[in-house]
Amino acid sequence: MNSIKNDLKTLFFAAIDAVAGDKAVAREINEYSDVYQGRFHIIAIGKAAESMLRGVPEDKIINGIVISKHGHLSESIKQDQRFVCLESDHPVPKQASIEAGYTLLDYINSLPVDAPCLFLISGGASALVEVLQDDWSLDDLSELTQYLLANAYPIDKINAVRRQISRIKGGGLWRYLGDRPVKCLLISDVPDDNPEDIGSGLLFPAQTKSVNIPQKWAKKIVVSNTPQVPQSFQSKIVASLSVGKMGAADKAIELGYQVSVIPDFLEGDAEEAARNCVTQAKQQAGTLLIWGGETTVHLPEKPGRGGRNQHLALAAALAIPGEAEYYLLAAGTDGSDGNSEATGALVSNKTVSDAKAKGLNPDDFLENADSARFFEKMGGQILTGATGTNVMDLVLVYSPK
Repeated sequence: MNSIKNDLKTLFFAAIDAVAGDKAVAREINEYSDVYQGRFHIIAIGKAAESMLRGVPEDKIINGIVISKHGHLSESIKQDQRFVCLESDHPVPKQASIEAGYTLLDYINSLPVDAPCLFLISGGASALVEVLQDDWSLDDLSELTQYLLANAYPIDKINAVRRQISRIKGGGLWRYLGDRPVKCLLISDVPDDNPEDIGSGLLFPAQTKSVNIPQKWAKKIVVSNTPQVPQSFQSKIVASLSVGKMGAADKAIELGYQVSVIPDFLEGDAEEAARNCVTQAKQQAGTLLIWGGETTVHLPEKPGRGGRNQHLALAAALAIPGEAEYYLLAAGTDGSDGNSEATGALVSNKTVSDAKAKGLNPDDFLENADSARFFEKMGGQILTGATGTNVMDLVLVYSPK
């Protein structure tokens, strides 16, 4: 049992390594050195901001600004005099997000009109940095974000709303960049790797997408014209979910497993997704199954602590047939899961029976969206801290024959 659990953890970390921000950026710049000639002002935004920055060769850096989630920046980067470093709020924007937005504009405006800029954008940028349209307040933004998250809106719809209320999302940053030459490298944390949705498209205009939200917010949305993107603009996605899944698969094959990488994006209700994963694993016993995606959780009025990955893992534990041997790991590649310290959890067919032997009722924890407290009591949490990447979530399932 423990060997299989350890193997699943090894596969998860292999996936993380495959999409590490520093390695992905370094590969791109080294392979296409002719494209990245000269030196750049670096603008790194997202959960993987520092890691991506570390992939840029030292001789190509003039100075820069680095905006990431609280706890995701090292002391060494914060003490580097070349960089303006800001730690901001995620997933719900707060005052630090607004301050980061205006500091970003100040930094851009301070650059020479012909200054070459290299943007490094990863997931989380939507919440970490913001400059709001007129008539929108921080309270509006925070309340709307909490509503969208609590009601399980998918990420593309959340970001579609964000673009419409922001002065810098949906390509809005071009209003401030002027004619400065810009290149952009991205780590994708969205389905279909659409750059318009990564960080809500700071440099990528998108067609207005209709999203059904309460009228008190909908009536405040005013669609504005987006500046044209210069033809010289170059961008590339350097790490994505598919790369992470293959990193796990390659390691699994190396360890002797028969592997099936599921191409379908894992989405929708986390509990339903968990049941489907368990069912498919039962049908393919002896094969290690690898999913990737981002599920949602409908929160009760007073939710506990946890996130979609721990919620999925707990729901899977409850769905596992008691007589069958199962192992499931669900974890976020960024190192975080909701409002807990863990990034996910690992369960087996023994999880529920062991919990009941300790006097715990797993159904109660699931109903209260309190999965983190369940796993804190039972063990099984995946704890990584900031990983330096963010390509959504991975679910690994194995049921021996």
